[in-house]
Amino acid sequence: MILPDVLATGLHLVLCGTAPSRASKEAQAYYARPGNLFWPTLHRVGLTPVLLRPEAYARVLEWGIGLTDVNKTEWGSDAELSVDAYDAPGLRRKIEAYQPAALAFDSKTAAKAVLGRPVGYGLQPERIGRTRIYVLPSPSGRARSHWDIRPWEEVGAFVRALRGAAESRALGPGLPTD
Repeated sequence: MILPDVLATGLHLVLCGTAPSRASKEAQAYYARPGNLFWPTLHRVGLTPVLLRPEAYARVLEWGIGLTDVNKTEWGSDAELSVDAYDAPGLRRKIEAYQPAALAFDSKTAAKAVLGRPVGYGLQPERIGRTRIYVLPSPSGRARSHWDIRPWEEVGAFVRALRGAAESRALGPGLPTD
């Protein structure tokens, strides 16, 4: 395992990449390559209230977010990876065990490996148990020509709605008014 999973029960969202980059492997941190838009995008779309640095990756749990990859044994660009090292059944087992509200692939390659079909961006028709599935454009600098923040904003809105509902439940029925 190159990077440990960041998973817990009760998460709003698990973000799943294909595999760590060389920079992430060397830094032992998710999305560590300079120029990767992952951390700024999480902050920009309201998934994290602060801009995290890659080495603080485990803090995503504070905001109900988890991290994992489809390929946990290799590192590099998608073109450098062995397709047979993708562990779609293992990822499905993790999602079934932790039951996050949503799983978002930040790579069409990762999504295709798990869903077994070509994918477009946005909400997908399949679910894993109760978990909704999204596909997002890769934040990698190598995929900049495919970048579009709108699917990320859709996921951000979904998670913010979940957080709002959770806050309402925690506050109870409200105070009586005069």
